[in-house]
Amino acid sequence: MAWIRIVEESEADDELRKVYQQVVGSRGKISNILAVHSLHPPALRAHMDLYMAIMFDPSGLSREEREMIAVVVSSTDQCPYCIQHHSAALSHYWKDDDKLATFIDDYQAIDLTPKMEAVLDYAFKLTTTPHAMAETDVQRLRDCGIPDEDILTITLIVSYFNFVNRIALGLGVSFTPDEVEGYQY
Repeated sequence: MAWIRIVEESEADDELRKVYQQVVGSRGKISNILAVHSLHPPALRAHMDLYMAIMFDPSGLSREEREMIAVVVSSTDQCPYCIQHHSAALSHYWKDDDKLATFIDDYQAIDLTPKMEAVLDYAFKLTTTPHAMAETDVQRLRDCGIPDEDILTITLIVSYFNFVNRIALGLGVSFTPDEVEGYQY
């Protein structure tokens, strides 16, 4: 499951057990990417809180759009763990395996609204060349009618997935089909 030790639920002390219970209560089960934090329960709790805030709190972005950002960042980073997890979530909305496979390979190869094209281009650029970001990148989002609050959420999602991709890749976090499925979308 990972290259470092993971504390199983059955072996968790009181602090970790409470965090595990919180995760199960909000997501339905504990993913491997969260379990890998088991040696640092405060980081696990903070990670989960950030994830829930940017992926589920009310926003001008739909859950589908947020998952599209997650898949673009994870595909760009070549992170199998996050590609599997978030393409499964996106599949929940699309129910089209061919479209999803094309999107994973090249997000620009599917029909996108001008808004989503701008959002995903922003996500791709921030992932691949963060040093090249300019105010014009944000202005393009505004020109599509995206308010600053949602621009911040987009940036947080892109940044979060770059962060979590590096945890998965750096610690060898792997997935199994049953671990990828069954989350609350």
